[in-house]
Amino acid sequence: MFCDRCGTQLPDSANFCTKCGRSFAPVAPLMPVKSRIAGHIRLLGILWIALSAFRLLPGVVLWIITSPEVRIFPPDVPEFLVPMLRSFAVLFVIGGLAGLTAGWGLLARQPWGRMLALVLGALSLLDMPFGTALGIYTFWVLLPAQSEEEYRQMASAT
Repeated sequence: MFCDRCGTQLPDSANFCTKCGRSFAPVAPLMPVKSRIAGHIRLLGILWIALSAFRLLPGVVLWIITSPEVRIFPPDVPEFLVPMLRSFAVLFVIGGLAGLTAGWGLLARQPWGRMLALVLGALSLLDMPFGTALGIYTFWVLLPAQSEEEYRQMASAT
């Protein structure tokens, strides 16, 4: 083996050149550059799943207590109350399922997960205090253009 810098002949097991000092030891690979959103995406997905599970609970409870088989309300309750509560139950369940889907999409790095989380983040801004905090965090992580590009790269890698 010869040194490619000075041309000195070296034994095959040499780690450096005895004349010029050039190193032949294998270079450790550089640490991969950690993206801005890599760690945040996982946390964001978990938070969406957790908040959505808590949103499902009132929907299921309202659905159960407004079913015709369960007679919780007294007979003098206004007629509009039960259908209104049933409508709220449907809204809670749909919102909870959408949030679970967004959380799963983020954890699985699905291409549509980012956009769904951004839309639900905007809607959850009105849900004080946890929905507002999650909406702001969702915007902070996913809204910048650099985040969009990084998310697309992660989504295409899976």
